[in-house]
Amino acid sequence: MTTLVKMDEDTKSDLEELQAEIQMKTGREITQQEILARIVDRALRSKSDMIDSFRDEMEPVDADEREAFHDGMIASGIDVSESDIDDVLYR
Repeated sequence: MTTLVKMDEDTKSDLEELQAEIQMKTGREITQQEILARIVDRALRSKSDMIDSFRDEMEPVDADEREAFHDGMIASGIDVSESDIDDVLYR
């Protein structure tokens, strides 16, 4: 059974480039389907790495940066409730 996979032009181009390089270095004809199957197989063997690759990459803030951030905060003297914030954000 064949299923179509949609991808953007850049990804398609990258896949074609990878296919050509594999064929050139191995001397073996290989289909894009074989490449995708191998990629999926390797991703399944290292699921946590694959999942982590979709997480937002954030550098942890060190203690000095955190302290500098909090030192810069001031109290406005105005009581603000969560509903006040919601009203401003979600109008």
